[in-house]
Amino acid sequence: MWWKRILVIVTAAILVSASTYMLYYKFFVEENESYELKRFGSYNELKNFVKSNVELSSKWFGVYGIQVSPAPRTIFRGIASTTAVAEASPQYSQTNVQVAGVDEPDIVKTDGLYIYYLKGGRDYVSGDRELVIVKAYPPEEMHVMSKIVWSENYVPTGIFVNKNRLIVFLTSYSKSMGVGGSGYYPIKCEIEVYELANIKAPKLVKNVTLEGYYLNARMIEDYVYVVVTSPIYYVGEEIVLPSLSVNGESVSIDPKEVYYTNTPDLSYTFTTIVALNVFLDDEPIVKKTILTGAASNMYVSLNNIYLAITKYNFIKENAIFSYEETLLYRISIRGNSIDFEAEGTVPGHVLNQFSMDEYNGYFRIATTLGYPWIRGGGSSESNSIYVLDMALKVVGKLENLAKGEKIYSARFMGERAYIVTFKKVDPFFVIDLTDARNPKVLGWLKIPGYSDYLHPLGEDHVIGIGKETIEAEEGDFAWYQGLKISLFNVKNVSAPKEISKYVIGERGTDSPILRDHRALLFDSERSFMAIPVLVAMIDRSQYPGTVPPYAYGEPVWQGLYVFNLTIEHGIIFRGKITHLSQNISGGLSSDDYLKFIERAIYIGDYLYTISNKIVKVNDINNLKEVSSIKIG
Repeated sequence: MWWKRILVIVTAAILVSASTYMLYYKFFVEENESYELKRFGSYNELKNFVKSNVELSSKWFGVYGIQVSPAPRTIFRGIASTTAVAEASPQYSQTNVQVAGVDEPDIVKTDGLYIYYLKGGRDYVSGDRELVIVKAYPPEEMHVMSKIVWSENYVPTGIFVNKNRLIVFLTSYSKSMGVGGSGYYPIKCEIEVYELANIKAPKLVKNVTLEGYYLNARMIEDYVYVVVTSPIYYVGEEIVLPSLSVNGESVSIDPKEVYYTNTPDLSYTFTTIVALNVFLDDEPIVKKTILTGAASNMYVSLNNIYLAITKYNFIKENAIFSYEETLLYRISIRGNSIDFEAEGTVPGHVLNQFSMDEYNGYFRIATTLGYPWIRGGGSSESNSIYVLDMALKVVGKLENLAKGEKIYSARFMGERAYIVTFKKVDPFFVIDLTDARNPKVLGWLKIPGYSDYLHPLGEDHVIGIGKETIEAEEGDFAWYQGLKISLFNVKNVSAPKEISKYVIGERGTDSPILRDHRALLFDSERSFMAIPVLVAMIDRSQYPGTVPPYAYGEPVWQGLYVFNLTIEHGIIFRGKITHLSQNISGGLSSDDYLKFIERAIYIGDYLYTISNKIVKVNDINNLKEVSSIKIG
């Protein structure tokens, strides 16, 4: 019978799929389960290791049609906070960081008297590469104190301010000559430390240059920890080891100090972690380097850095299955002490830093996994939470959440985790992590839209910021619409509720908060929240009938939306602030882009908004304009 022949063919395809997958798993997962950290004995040992493992990977990946691709790089940009309060300054807003006591760099920060703003180098900004220091408080005395300017070869990335020290991160592009006169063009991460005793003339006291891409940084008390990744460069047959220089004195990384594990890869990268004391200029720089694939995300607690390196494996021809996993490394940090402590692996890939967390001696991680698939049958996804001990061994797991969807946001809060997945509606999951060895779903809520970012409000409420959606009439998906702010009540964990929501604009509306949590200004004590937004609206005259859900709006306004947000009254719109002097519905000029509000902070009872052109001050209570100055 014809159906029997089809059954035989399908069964054979499944068996081939399973056997091929098992061969891959045996050679590339089982054989490397230990991931034991070692150090190279010499340069030749490092070189031979890379050569042999790339050849091994190419052989097996070629035989079975598998390709490894590095995880997409994420450059994090945020708002920096300070660790010291100026004596004469009033209360001021702190950075929206993931872990209390672990500072994150960004383009704007304040110490309650001054605003430090790093201009240029971002997606829409074509202005000068400079740092502007503004005397901000009191508002009637606001003026520019000083500027630090860089050439066009530098892209400013982020800043810290710690007492009387300013730390600036820059990506520099320069042409260098490699071994034997061959040319190669390494990208460098530069760290500049300035002394601020004379705020009118900041003094450069230390320059640290690392060869490679800036991944991210954190500051804990007096120390800045920086992670840089450098792809392997060949000049002829030789591997060029990345270098580090302090105040112009350069030294290459010693191959005997490079750590590695027995994990075959097609594209190796040197990942270097540096500890820098921002006050003791004579204290030596401490660094540790590991040979890995490209690190894509990191999470930092008060005592540990966790690096997440996701490997994607796809079949190119005669596609039968796909596989992905995330390699994890735990590096302990304490002052100028950096030590590789553990390594492990979990299936799937992580979305961002909020998909990871450390709590009570355990590391928790949420991943999305692309499952094996048969050509012509489409692909599927599933989501999981893994709990690992400090040796990075899995001790508990909750798998197969929301099949066919992927994680859009995650947040670990003590003994709970909150996860938003999305395909057509927004499943908001509440997950119990009280028993590390037995995570379980407590409840879930399905509503239109999704959240790209989750933020805690007390113990029993969560704020979600993302997009509203309309379900497609045909097909298993939804059309995203305007910016959506939700307030979830999770006190009854078995039945979470969306108790308030506010939607801004229509399809095409955007905010940096969707990609960068440091763009959010939130203060629970003041019940105050502010978000930069580019509002898009649809021209109804273009659609004589019903406006289709896929129609894009055109930009009509940019600025800061201000809200009160309380558990009792929900999300209450208070007003808007803009730096634009004209309606932009007719189109955006280059000058308009430079007036886009990027960040907001408060000092005392004043709300400050910052763009490339203007710093404006409004009364935080009634939003009336107090003063403004031009900075560009």
